[in-house]
Amino acid sequence: MAKSDDQAKKTNGDGPSPQDEASQSAAGARPGPDAQLAILAQYVKDLSFESPGAPDTLQGPGDNPQLKVGVNVNAGPRGEEVYEVVLNFEAHARSDAGVIYNVEIAYGGLFRLRNIPENALQPVLFVDCPAILFPFVRRVLADVVRDGGFPPLMLDPIDFGRLFTQNLARGQQPEQTQPN
Repeated sequence: MAKSDDQAKKTNGDGPSPQDEASQSAAGARPGPDAQLAILAQYVKDLSFESPGAPDTLQGPGDNPQLKVGVNVNAGPRGEEVYEVVLNFEAHARSDAGVIYNVEIAYGGLFRLRNIPENALQPVLFVDCPAILFPFVRRVLADVVRDGGFPPLMLDPIDFGRLFTQNLARGQQPEQTQPN
């Protein structure tokens, strides 16, 4: 029994209809149905943890503890259709007594991107790929801080789309690195 055109166009409600995808793809606003994003590898590129006040800081954080966390995303080509995306996190815990701990990590991923329109490439590299990597780097950071003798550092989720949009509004271009 052949399906009518109306039946072929229906979806189960979990995403845009084929007509919506086709119109968005034609407009270049979003990757089309042939677009592919594959994770080839994930890795710790660089990791540093220091607690210069240990073991004293392990007894308690001291007066006026403060935590500053910074994040940066770098991306660049690493071959045909292959891109490296690196999340750089810094967390600095201090109190009136001095440094409690410092932790820095560069966590990378290699991604194969196929059939991504040029105007969608930066959002994929600076929003979608970091969102995929974030839960893994979050776990590594929590483990490293815990293994350093402190309560695990549990980072709140990050809205990489909002950060990307804010940076574009400020006129800052995302950092694209050149292949090594």
